[in-house]
Amino acid sequence: MVGLIDTQGARSEWTFPAEPGAVRTARHTVRDTLRAWEIAAPVCEAAILLVSELVTNSLRYTSGPIGVRLTVVDLAPGPDTPSRTRGDHIQVDVVTATGHALLVEVSDPLPDPPTPRPSAPDDEGGRGLRLVACSSRRWGTRRGKTGKTVWFELPLPG
Repeated sequence: MVGLIDTQGARSEWTFPAEPGAVRTARHTVRDTLRAWEIAAPVCEAAILLVSELVTNSLRYTSGPIGVRLTVVDLAPGPDTPSRTRGDHIQVDVVTATGHALLVEVSDPLPDPPTPRPSAPDDEGGRGLRLVACSSRRWGTRRGKTGKTVWFELPLPG
């Protein structure tokens, strides 16, 4: 069962139980929302793929609820610009772009940040964070009061 937490303008947030069907349900919910917002098809498809990967990671490592939030954000730089994490280092992005982006956040109760792992050509896993890193404008992780959030931004055309 999907728990709708909030929908406000170009912002929606849900909680999914950590059950096998959560990935499919999250994928369909994100797709339906982005289509309703009339987000360009390439951005929509990328967001669906990356949400699927991140919810799968959360489902694999935690038994608690998984949160997904979508927000259309302004790309104007500001003091609250998120940071990108690489290994044990935090790198602050300098934002020079203007326009809008789709900010996608996936949260779970596990406080440990995800760790990219090497994968052999025949491995069935280990590529999710690389997909996020390669497909998004920027991405990162942050700790919360009850776990962590992995986020990424996809630029919106226009």
